[in-house]
Amino acid sequence: MNENTELALDPNKDDLPLMANVGSMLVRHYVLDLTVNFDRKVISGTIVLYLETNKTYKKKSDSVGTSCCPYSQTLFETEQPGSSCNSTASVAASASVDKTYNLSKHRGGGVTNVNTCNHSNAKWTGVISGTREQCSNGEDFVLVLDCCDLVVNKVEEVNVIATPGIEKLIRMDMPTSENNIYSQRLQSSIVDAILGLGAECWQEQHCYYLECSKAPGCGELQFQTDRWSLQIKKLGIQTPKDFPRVLRIYYETKPEGGSVKWTKDQSGRPCVYTSGSPINNRALFPCQEPPEAMAKWQASVWAPKGSLVLMSGENCAEPKCNGALSNWFYYVTMHMPASTFTIAVGYWVEVIAECSFRSQILNSSSSTSDYTNKSSVSLPFCGHPAYPCRFQNHIAQAQNCIPYRVFAPEYLKVRSQEVLLPLMAQCLSAAHCVLGTHPFSRVDVLIVPASFSSLGMASPHIIYLSQSVLSGKNNLCGIRLCHEIAHAWFGLAIGARDWTEEWISEGFATYLEDVFWA
Repeated sequence: MNENTELALDPNKDDLPLMANVGSMLVRHYVLDLTVNFDRKVISGTIVLYLETNKTYKKKSDSVGTSCCPYSQTLFETEQPGSSCNSTASVAASASVDKTYNLSKHRGGGVTNVNTCNHSNAKWTGVISGTREQCSNGEDFVLVLDCCDLVVNKVEEVNVIATPGIEKLIRMDMPTSENNIYSQRLQSSIVDAILGLGAECWQEQHCYYLECSKAPGCGELQFQTDRWSLQIKKLGIQTPKDFPRVLRIYYETKPEGGSVKWTKDQSGRPCVYTSGSPINNRALFPCQEPPEAMAKWQASVWAPKGSLVLMSGENCAEPKCNGALSNWFYYVTMHMPASTFTIAVGYWVEVIAECSFRSQILNSSSSTSDYTNKSSVSLPFCGHPAYPCRFQNHIAQAQNCIPYRVFAPEYLKVRSQEVLLPLMAQCLSAAHCVLGTHPFSRVDVLIVPASFSSLGMASPHIIYLSQSVLSGKNNLCGIRLCHEIAHAWFGLAIGARDWTEEWISEGFATYLEDVFWA
């Protein structure tokens, strides 16, 4: 497409461009610490990214070319680095001015080649003194993340060496710091050690991720945002291999962000939910949207006391109250695309059968990750990255109905109790009978507000259903529920390599909804 076509992109009608340069670096883990504010209609906080150089990366000589990204109405923001993390960056930072540039001027017309790993720094040099002088051979590497309708306040490098207990991961053959000067090589070695922990050590790995995310920053990084992306660089760093491995981004969403829907439920209570599938979670947090960029995550969410936080995490979180807020913590151990990250916050109630029988609730000691394989019978081989896989677990294989819960606004509680709740075990068991082991350890079903534009949406461990499915007989609700359950296998556990092939998973789910229901 030509530049004029790009600038005319309408996010309400056209596919959003994928900007993240995943060919150079991949996010392997996200740690989010977020606060939900119903009064301001924003979600604010921090996200910590653990990065790894893409093994297929090769430096290209060309840095500018044709593009599929509009840069009209671009807000240019730049942060000067603070204290540097290594000697190279120290020299570069000393040549830059001390001011923090906070420009409100809108740019237009420039385009960047999203198919190359190196991006032009021409747009940086107008406001950064000494940048190009410090790059003796080429230009600084730029990390590009998908980002839209977010206010990014600060980007900094995280000093993981300052994490308590991290010395356990430092081997004798790792590079050491001299004179207490931070070593970039040592940080990379520590991050590689965390990433390299096996599936059986997932709890230890997640503990390291969480603790390292709390480590202090060791220097602000320069960044800028445009309509579709967040671009980050460190002065003097020209290749992904030398780029910081752990970043912390301070940001908040906008009320009008396309990934986040602020509304009221059918009982008139405030609520917010996300429906980022397939490529619009960029308005919830800076991320890599291409489906090939799969990562794990942990999220701590602060919400008003009395509200309920549901997420696509595999654990069944319990709130911890602190004053007027409650804290909910979720995580996943399976590598998933960013589009599968889902959050819903509101004042919903759990739907329980009249006979007081509570649906099976998965507690912290019975998640997929805690299953142990004690049988000598051989299990199928999976070719995915290592994680506690249910397909290789005898207990999970025999579990025809995974634990489930149903949530709805008070106004629809009785109707959900009569129509939806009795179908849950039936549909889950039918899916297991046809396809075998459930890919995920539990599932929550939420009746979303009337503003929801679809009949349903499936994410790992959580399904959205429209109130419309409750209006008919069991047939309408059951078939739609079966469709969303089928997506656990086709669309989530197995997904398209490219979003243009998303129709394949929809085709499988549409076919299987009748098979399950029959």
